[in-house]
Amino acid sequence: MASLADEKYELITRRLQEVLGGDLIKAILAEGRTPKCYWGTAPTGRHARAAHIGYFVPLTKIADFLRAGVEVTILLADVHAFLDNLKAPLELVAHRTEYYKKILLAVFTSLGIPTSKLRFVEGSSYQLTKEYNLDNYRLCAIVTEHDAKKAGAEVVKQVESPLLSGLLYPGLQALDEQYLDCDFQFGGVDQRKIFTFAELYLPRLGYKKRAHLMNPMVPGLGGGKMSSSDPDSKIDFLDAPEVVRRKIKKAFCEEGNVDENGVLSFVEAVLIPISQLRIERAKGQTGADADEGAGATGSQRPFVLEGASEGTVFSIFRKEEYGGSLHYASIEQLKEDFKERKLHPKDLKTAVADAIVQLLDPIRQAFEKDEEWQKVEKLAYPDPNAKPEKKKKASLACLTVQNGGKNAKPADGAAAGEAASTEPAVPAEGAHSAAEAAKQQETSS
Repeated sequence: MASLADEKYELITRRLQEVLGGDLIKAILAEGRTPKCYWGTAPTGRHARAAHIGYFVPLTKIADFLRAGVEVTILLADVHAFLDNLKAPLELVAHRTEYYKKILLAVFTSLGIPTSKLRFVEGSSYQLTKEYNLDNYRLCAIVTEHDAKKAGAEVVKQVESPLLSGLLYPGLQALDEQYLDCDFQFGGVDQRKIFTFAELYLPRLGYKKRAHLMNPMVPGLGGGKMSSSDPDSKIDFLDAPEVVRRKIKKAFCEEGNVDENGVLSFVEAVLIPISQLRIERAKGQTGADADEGAGATGSQRPFVLEGASEGTVFSIFRKEEYGGSLHYASIEQLKEDFKERKLHPKDLKTAVADAIVQLLDPIRQAFEKDEEWQKVEKLAYPDPNAKPEKKKKASLACLTVQNGGKNAKPADGAAAGEAASTEPAVPAEGAHSAAEAAKQQETSS
């Protein structure tokens, strides 16, 4: 019979593509301690809103962490967003950070994941401190250009003349593990090189080695990588039902092809896991997270039709004249039917589009009811065709600077469920000089 520690480890690691350092997590669980993890996202988005439904994969997985009693930190990596080839200009970083936070809170709530158990931290709340920067310099003194470039190859935008900022990116992400006081970092498999970079270099600074958990990446609707720069390759969290159906209709879904099929991959990585989550919750199987499902918005039904047999996790409606509806207990069964052409692409696309519309409905409704969120969106993603206004020169003061350390606390107004300020905070040590500058300006005018 499996021990409680074994059951928790199974929950923590199920449906992942790869686990590095699993023994570290097992040791913590065996000792009866509470594992701590962090998942981070950089609030970017040069082309429309960057947060897309591929995020359902890691966000749904966080429910398993909470069920296993893991303490979860969500990092809004504003400094990283700027460093990654200037994807987010400094003057927009604060607004995009707030936009991302609102999106994440709405998605977590729609999934029934209690946001009160999540700790939200903005990277700039500790990444601009003296202590962190000294560690960054220490890291720069031992990391080669080759290692830094290799580590960020899958994450940092690759250009012909790479900027120094892209080389700093992996080191900062490694240091985040120490300053967020985590036992493991969670991310997509595209982060693997950064994870192994952290495992190699953190011990060289005298810090402990962490475990790393990786979820599979959802391919784009065209079959390749889901890209924020290609509107038709991904679906935005706020896309209207007609937009969702149009994109799914255009998606590459060749009959019999199960290897390069973004629609089928979405069923496997998102829809079936969410169905399983809801089925288990209905049975009371939420482990340490007794609050899961409380306050959830939107339909919490699994993607299963009435009359389906026990164990079904995904159904596809078909008229009786075409053989009747199909019910699947696993992705393997669904893939086999598709490969043997027992399931037509049109029927699969219709079922997937219906499920996505259902998933996005509560998120879109939350946005439509939140005037502040709507204002933030306009500030975060201004109309590129609008005439530019003269603005003061941007500086790092645009990022919220707060005291932080190895156990950084959430920034004021950044706790789950609270609205973050869109006004950049002035560092305490700079308040006097700012006041003096204002006085001089008054005197001279």
